[in-house]
Amino acid sequence: MRLDPEALAKLLAGRRIASVSGTNGKTTTTHFLNAAVRAWAERPGGAGVDAVVTNADGANLHYGIASALSAAPRAELAILETDERVVPDLVRLGRPEVLVLLNFSRDQLDRNHEIKRLARDWRDALAAAGDDAPLVVANADEPLIVWACRGARRVVWVDTEATWQADAVLCPECGAMLRRTEPDDSPDGEGGDWSCPGCDLAQPSGDWQVRGELIIAPDGTELAAELQVPGRFNIGNAACALAAATAMGVDTATALAGMRTVTSPAGRFATTTIAGSTVRLLLAKNPAGWAESLPLAQTPTVVLAINAAAADGRDLSWLWDVEYEQLQGRTVIATGPRAHDLAVRLLYAGVEHRCVPGLAEALTGHPEPVDVISTYTPFQRLRKMGGL
Repeated sequence: MRLDPEALAKLLAGRRIASVSGTNGKTTTTHFLNAAVRAWAERPGGAGVDAVVTNADGANLHYGIASALSAAPRAELAILETDERVVPDLVRLGRPEVLVLLNFSRDQLDRNHEIKRLARDWRDALAAAGDDAPLVVANADEPLIVWACRGARRVVWVDTEATWQADAVLCPECGAMLRRTEPDDSPDGEGGDWSCPGCDLAQPSGDWQVRGELIIAPDGTELAAELQVPGRFNIGNAACALAAATAMGVDTATALAGMRTVTSPAGRFATTTIAGSTVRLLLAKNPAGWAESLPLAQTPTVVLAINAAAADGRDLSWLWDVEYEQLQGRTVIATGPRAHDLAVRLLYAGVEHRCVPGLAEALTGHPEPVDVISTYTPFQRLRKMGGL
């Protein structure tokens, strides 16, 4: 791209593109969608596995996308994880066929500032694309996503049963406080919804729906997710990937078969050996991610790894929005370059803990398996330490 500033546009041209973006879950969802499309391409009479290119390991900025595409110049299908800030450029340059929009939450505010600004950029980009705008597969549970989709040509809504609400208190359209129903109060009795009392912004009805362990297709067919990655939130990610795959022509049976082969996307949920201990790696980068990851940590000893490098976001004030109180009564080790910042938060949470800044030292000497929850840069180092 230094040699040719137009390289990204040229590399995107002529391909069928599906883009996945959002604050949390985009890597896993990209893996799901890539696996679904690859399974379809590998079927008898399909285009073949070489027809599919992806950047599913997280290099989701302009250079990372260009690098992945340049490695497969003849691949006609591109499944691209896309950073939130890159979405407008990808819509403008690549004219994706499908755009999956997952969620918005506070993340790296020193870089991204207010998340409403990102949502506005998405909305403006979709409106500017006009008739060339992509089909948007969007999370109906997320008010900012719904607001951003007001510029979209066509939207397929997915009711993901998302539970994180702390970043969507006010209406992005008029500023009124959003009204939410409890699950038992909703018309279908399945899950709560949201609406604005001050304007017409409200949760759309889901074309695809998540109900417990099931994904409900638009025709009412109940599909068992049966994923190899844990967490209710990943069933929501899978529902979005399935909706995108079917929009690209993949049948649900083939798509689900492919998605069920995903085990540890880019090291997430992987089990490995580090410093002689058996560890399972969980990634959490912001309060919403920690809210989903903490309940997955089931081992008696839990290691929490924290840093505030540029890739993590330098502002650690979000630590105070995470309910670390749920770790009370367990053995907790705070590690990583910013372990002492976390230790202060754990002290106020009433969680007994040890502060061991060195990752290897923190993981040494555990006779039983250990769950490790980590922010981005320690997570990448842990992957290397574990050979992942």
